[in-house]
Amino acid sequence: MSDLLTRAEYAALAAAMEFPKTAFIDGKYRAGRGAKLKTLNPASGKVICEIAACNEVDVDLAVSKAREAFDQGHWAKLHPSDRKDILIRLCKLITRNRRELAVMESLDSGKPVRDCELIDIPETIHTIKWHAEAADKLYDQTAPGGDDAIAMIVREPVGVVAAVLPWNFPLLMLAWKIGPALAAGNSVIVKPAEQTSLTALRVAELAAEAGIPRGVLQVLPGDGPSVGEPLGLHSNVDMVSFTGSTETGKRFLRYSADSNLKKVVLECGGKNPAIVLDDAENLDLVAEHIVNAAFWNMGENCSANSRLIVHEAVKKPLLKHVLARIRDWKTGDPLDPQNHLGALIDKDHRRKVAGYLKSAKGKLLAGGKVDGSFVAPTIFDEVKRGDKLAREEIFGPVLSVITVSSFDEAVEVANDTDYGLTASVFTANGRTALRAARSIRAGTVTVNCYGEGDISTPFGGYKQSGFGGRDNGIHAHDQYTELKTIWIDLGDPAAGDNVA
Repeated sequence: MSDLLTRAEYAALAAAMEFPKTAFIDGKYRAGRGAKLKTLNPASGKVICEIAACNEVDVDLAVSKAREAFDQGHWAKLHPSDRKDILIRLCKLITRNRRELAVMESLDSGKPVRDCELIDIPETIHTIKWHAEAADKLYDQTAPGGDDAIAMIVREPVGVVAAVLPWNFPLLMLAWKIGPALAAGNSVIVKPAEQTSLTALRVAELAAEAGIPRGVLQVLPGDGPSVGEPLGLHSNVDMVSFTGSTETGKRFLRYSADSNLKKVVLECGGKNPAIVLDDAENLDLVAEHIVNAAFWNMGENCSANSRLIVHEAVKKPLLKHVLARIRDWKTGDPLDPQNHLGALIDKDHRRKVAGYLKSAKGKLLAGGKVDGSFVAPTIFDEVKRGDKLAREEIFGPVLSVITVSSFDEAVEVANDTDYGLTASVFTANGRTALRAARSIRAGTVTVNCYGEGDISTPFGGYKQSGFGGRDNGIHAHDQYTELKTIWIDLGDPAAGDNVA
């Protein structure tokens, strides 16, 4: 924690901060035509600032500017090495302004400033830089067309991309979208969650400073009906990349069907299992992963392992370690770097989480209450696989413990969900680990740890957790491009049209 400031120092930075208050359209800040959007501090409930939000008229303007920029080719046809250099300049500017962005992110989202400083900002920079570096290193292909033809398979940018972001990781999800989309040559319109618009607007300003042309990266703050729906239905938007709830993701599929059949990539919810088998080693280390998986970012994490599926032989000692571990997870003021957990995003979400706590079945082992804007780590034991706690995504710091007596039962329970985003397996047997990893229907399965892989590995889900593509890795570039076949006839022209 040597690089972190004190609570008083962070508060001083917050008090002196200037916040963006308008949309970013066509290379500059421009007031939207929608209703004023109040940005609230989730921890205090106080208004941070008011933003001149956007509406359908602003969407039309931004889309026309994005299309104009794409057609002119100042970015799409720029040499990949030049796009790379500009994106790396953006990374340098984010690095230079990293503390401002960390404090802004914490104020806007309720996230602990320590996580913003130590995780979100570094990962945001790393993500954009990784995709920037890939821009001039991805090769297209030729197919085996024989001696009489050359078959070229080339990637081309999709065109105008709408990136619709969630509120739980505003900066990092911004990077997951714009990194590969911009590296591929697209024009991108970002619709941040209405609760967390500030850092996306600031990054757009830094992108313009880095040299990204006008119209190539725009940010439209506003609510779903005013901005998200018009983007989803717009006939001049070629693709929507959405991260958020499964319910909203389904809306974008309908918008696509009702408009121009635009590409849609969805990364949606999860009800992710952590399986701990009877041969798992070092239960204290397992407990560390379990606690991090369930409670990091206040459980407002689509890949949170909110179901602990544990073998009856190790359940008692494992829960002892888990309960000891959560004592270190202090909950409170997000600007205090001593706190691991901050505030839930808003009153509606707190009401939702409180409803789950009130109706929960099972034995309460820890937490269980909403205290103002905060919920401490909460654990329910003796949860049944059919209970709401075991089936529905709560998106709060709530862990449900389900007891099993065999490997087969553990896998069966793990797959008994509408979701399939991530899973974790803890076992000392390599063959058992691989059997579990192959049997669990999820996009990412970690063994003896919790995580999502890294920037080089694709991230996305099965079933209602995802659709249409993957974030991260080279696969993310693929989803922001179209594949084109160019067939070149090399036959002898002197032979004439001797076609049988």
